[in-house]
Order: sequence, then structure tokens, then C-alpha cells
Amino acid sequence: QVLLVESGGGLVQAGGSLRLSCAASGRTFSSFSSYHMGWFRQAPGKEHEFVAAISWNGGDTYYPDSAKGRFTISRDNAKNTMYLQMNSLKPDDTAVYYCAALKRWPDVPAGYWGQGTQVTVSS
Repeated sequence: QVLLVESGGGLVQAGGSLRLSCAASGRTFSSFSSYHMGWFRQAPGKEHEFVAAISWNGGDTYYPDSAKGRFTISRDNAKNTMYLQMNSLKPDDTAVYYCAALKRWPDVPAGYWGQGTQVTVSS
């Protein structure tokens, strides 16, 4: 069983910052450090949208244009945890944010989703 637990979401004003965390556990994730990981988000009525990716050892990262320069993905393999630092937040960033293992670099999720964490950015 795979367990991904996202946290750190909340309500913030436009221009503000949040730091999301993703804790991974479970038998399948006994080797967290062997997985490329990513962050995705889903706004009401929309599909999951790719936000950021990080390679298994943290050496490579990838962002879509919507996140470049504002979001930073990182990971601590010793803690089986991944992070997303989000700065200069905009109302368009409002969504439920999910972490996921990647099936294919950089933006194809493996299909295991946590419960997500709500991020709401007010204008």
C-alpha cells in the first residue's frame, strides 16, 4: 500500500507564500529515494495540472511555465518527504495540490494520489 500525505496548504493573499510537504510511506514506497516525484494541482472542474517535478536524487527539477521562477521543489530522501515552496502566489494558483510518484519524467504520474491539500489565494 502506498500512502502519500500532503500538508501545508491554506488561505493566503495574492503575493504571499506557502510551503507544502508530502510525506511518503508504505511498502511500495520503502525506497522513496528511487522514485522521481512531482506535484500536481486540480482546480474545481478541471483536470490535474502538472506543477513541478524532481528526480530521484534531487539533481534535476522541471517546471511548467506557470510555475517557473515562483515555485521550488525539493526533497529529503532521509525523511521520505518532498516539498514545494510557492512564492508570489496568484489567485489562479488556487487548487487542491497533490504529490505523486512519476511513471515517466517529467510529468506523467503513476496514479497514486494522496488526499491533497487545499491552497486558496485571495485577490
